Amino acid sequence: MWSLETFGRTRLSKHFFMRDFLFSEISAFHGIPNIPDRPDVAIKNGRAFCTTLLDPLEETFGRIAVRSGYRSPSLNRFGNVHKLNCAANDNPAECHIWDRGRGADAIAGATIVIPWFADQYQQGRDWRDLAWWVHDHLAYSEMW
Repeated sequence: MWSLETFGRTRLSKHFFMRDFLFSEISAFHGIPNIPDRPDVAIKNGRAFCTTLLDPLEETFGRIAVRSGYRSPSLNRFGNVHKLNCAANDNPAECHIWDRGRGADAIAGATIVIPWFADQYQQGRDWRDLAWWVHDHLAYSEMW
């Protein structure tokens, strides 16, 4: 693999770089590297995720804050075993491991915050307003 610095600088879309998704509190606290086994697959799946979903969200609602992005299989396994809010690696819904699928099996996801909507929500706006906007405007497979 090329240097980790070069990997982090890989542009995924108009608004996002790979480094936007690599930080993990679990990784930092426990000293577990968060590096893909297959960086080329992680980049390809991350690009599709960012251009299809995150760029349109950012262009519509303003800055997107990534709460939890990519997780390496070993980091995700550690988080699951220690009950740190990570699904099992073999769970089909575990979307944080971007480097495990190709083609129809490709998956990429992240936990994000939309600050503009968070402010609206704090003032009593229904979260379903945003969910319906995503449903009506973006191609996605699952949302939690």
